[in-house]
Amino acid sequence: MPIENYSEKNFPNLEEKIGIKFKNPDILVQALVHRSFLNENRNFPLPHNERLEFLGDAVLELVVTEFLIDNYLNPEGELTNWRAALVNAKMCARVANEIGLNEYLFLSHGEQKDDSKKARDYILSNAIEALIGAIYIDQGWDISKQFITRWIITKLPEVLEKGLWMDPKSRFQEAAQEKTGVTPTYKVIKEDGPDHDKNFLVAVYLDKQKVAQGEGGSKQEAQVAAAEAALEEKKWKGPKIEILERNPGDPIG
Repeated sequence: MPIENYSEKNFPNLEEKIGIKFKNPDILVQALVHRSFLNENRNFPLPHNERLEFLGDAVLELVVTEFLIDNYLNPEGELTNWRAALVNAKMCARVANEIGLNEYLFLSHGEQKDDSKKARDYILSNAIEALIGAIYIDQGWDISKQFITRWIITKLPEVLEKGLWMDPKSRFQEAAQEKTGVTPTYKVIKEDGPDHDKNFLVAVYLDKQKVAQGEGGSKQEAQVAAAEAALEEKKWKGPKIEILERNPGDPIG
């Protein structure tokens, strides 16, 4: 495919969506090139996106860290958990879906046909980091910061309100103990598939009452999915936390 022939993916629409006009459009395209695509298109003139992803991961973490340090006086451990909730693969994949990155990805035929949400979310998460790396190279720090603030840091109020800085199992356990005095228990109710591709169905209980169930490729994944479903079923949010906002002029420490 000639380097100028990207019209079928309409990258100007993507630029409009994110509000950034690239000086070098090729670096935007590169951010969406998965390694698998190059295995089938060896004459493609751009490399895959993994180096951009490496850069974008660092830029994302630093921008979020700077924001948290500038705006909150909570202890380091709490800020670390908040940051993790904002930069983890699940959040990055969510943002990629909000932007609509999936339609711009360059994937092998095998990856295109893989309809596993987990596999595609992993690729999308990496693509968001690569996109941030591309923005940083092409536009610099300030525009990168604006992009991350608009699409990722704006999720912080939701993270704090819903307790997303805790993993779902811990969140459900704390909520259950606070509201019912009962510790949740988990039970595998179905297991199928070959050893290399197992699927587990796990139910979560409060005493003998089944609250919800979830699936996953491991018992741990299925338990997490069950806990997420239970939180939604019960409409329970995470534990309350004191948020210490930093005023201008307050010391960093």
